[in-house]
Amino acid sequence: MKNSLKTSARMEKYKLVFKKSVAKDLRDIPKRDVAGILKRIRTLATEPRARGCERLSGQERYRARQGVYRIIYEIRDEVLVVVVVKVGHRKRVYRGA
Repeated sequence: MKNSLKTSARMEKYKLVFKKSVAKDLRDIPKRDVAGILKRIRTLATEPRARGCERLSGQERYRARQGVYRIIYEIRDEVLVVVVVKVGHRKRVYRGA
């Protein structure tokens, strides 16, 4: 009985979708940092509102930190999709996001 409760409470996995511009964003970042960013993005599929992820004020978007880089994304709960909108250095990522 205890096991059945545990498996039924398991979170569903979200599908990750990237805007086309994210590929360009990642080209401008050193390869060693891109690996960490992609690993962080993969964690959003299971927990899009994880500790450290914050909702951006005045927007329906969230941000996740990965070192000096930020991942800007939207969560569409009704279809279980996380849309990665922008990736960039913390000093520049919020401009035009």
